Amino acid sequence: MSSVKNVINDSYKLMLLKDYLREAIKEAGFSEVDIQKTPTGTRVGLHVTRPGIVIGRKGSGIRDLTKVLETDFGLKNPQISVIEITKPELEPSVMCNRMSQHLARGTAFRRAVMWTMQTIMEAGAMGVQITTSGKLRGDRSSFEKHSKGILPRAGHQATVIVSEDIVHVQTKMGLIGVRIRIARKERFIPEFELKVMKKETKQKVEVPEEIEIVEETQIDPTKPRTESEVIELEEKLIETVETFEEVEEELK
Repeated sequence: MSSVKNVINDSYKLMLLKDYLREAIKEAGFSEVDIQKTPTGTRVGLHVTRPGIVIGRKGSGIRDLTKVLETDFGLKNPQISVIEITKPELEPSVMCNRMSQHLARGTAFRRAVMWTMQTIMEAGAMGVQITTSGKLRGDRSSFEKHSKGILPRAGHQATVIVSEDIVHVQTKMGLIGVRIRIARKERFIPEFELKVMKKETKQKVEVPEEIEIVEETQIDPTKPRTESEVIELEEKLIETVETFEEVEEELK
């Protein structure tokens, strides 16, 4: 019985730690945390989109975060390592945080859903499904589910290919829950392999390699440095996204 209690206690502490990190290093684009207990201490791996914000000047951010993990969460000798996320648009936790900030700022939920789906698919996802529930329009609670692309929903494929995350955001209308499920091409099973590889080979033939290298080496000075700057840039682009209601009015 004591081992069961320890497992429940560790899971509860991990949940509290994730909730804390989601707010503490929100500007760094926090995705997930990995904890491994070793004889010398505890290894903590932070997956973020902007490691520099977590590290801080001369490692000040790491030192402050280490003290919090040791005193408030009881981790013995925490050793923090920061892992950079190369494709944040394919991480459900990052996209949930961005979409929740859009909803908190008053963006219409359908525009936020359409923009998030478009961003994820353009980043190279196999499929995406976004479910919103809560006080979406009026006093009554409701839910809507939107999907695009190929998204396995059951069996071994769903556990391997699909990753998901859930976030809750408080708006003027009430509490809204957002769940994002993303299927990644890097984890596809053999039955999807042939179709995807054919498309990728065609794209490699059409686009020269020299052009790709030049685009990667270019430095964009206007690139956002924090998640708040990303949200501000996206708010201007979300206004151009057409919702299902606008498309229906044009067809009438």
